[in-house]
Amino acid sequence: MKVLVRCCTLCALALPLFAQLPTPVPVKLRVRLSTNYGVMVLELNASAAPRTVENFLNYVRKGHYTGTIFHRVIPGFMIQGGGLTEDMSEKATLAPIKNETPQSFKVGLKNAKGTVAMARTGDPDSATAQFFINTADNSSLDFKNTSAEGIGYCAFGRIVEGMEIAMKIEQVKTGWKKGQANVPEYPVTIKSAEVLDAQ
Repeated sequence: MKVLVRCCTLCALALPLFAQLPTPVPVKLRVRLSTNYGVMVLELNASAAPRTVENFLNYVRKGHYTGTIFHRVIPGFMIQGGGLTEDMSEKATLAPIKNETPQSFKVGLKNAKGTVAMARTGDPDSATAQFFINTADNSSLDFKNTSAEGIGYCAFGRIVEGMEIAMKIEQVKTGWKKGQANVPEYPVTIKSAEVLDAQ
């Protein structure tokens, strides 16, 4: 299972090949995430992180996120989901993608409060389906250099509607479940994810 590194390590299903360069998509697309806590609308920036956005959209279009949970919630940091079901089983994923932080950070996409970014293991190029929403300004996750320790986590969009839902999720009571910490005691479930209009 994947986890952000903030003194934490995630293990994940890692496939050997990177996804192919995506077909161009509109510069900005919106995705609606409907959860049992409410609705959040994400605006994705394909000009800054084209592979990352297309990868996320592939999972949305395939219905991957339906029924997954926010399985890792840390107040003052982030909420992470998109890979596990309520019984903490990990869903199958596509091939991992190349980390695009060098270019996305250059044009201003940082791990600021309200942004959405890809979760990964200690391998910079291991992101698949899991993502996180920053609920604080997390500059420690931003690009610093191209080393494995400095490359950071690729932000690829931001919440444009429903930030209060993310903050509500951030405050749920958590505990240990199947050997994992910071798991909501009551499942925070993604009921559906759908692509909206191009902006």
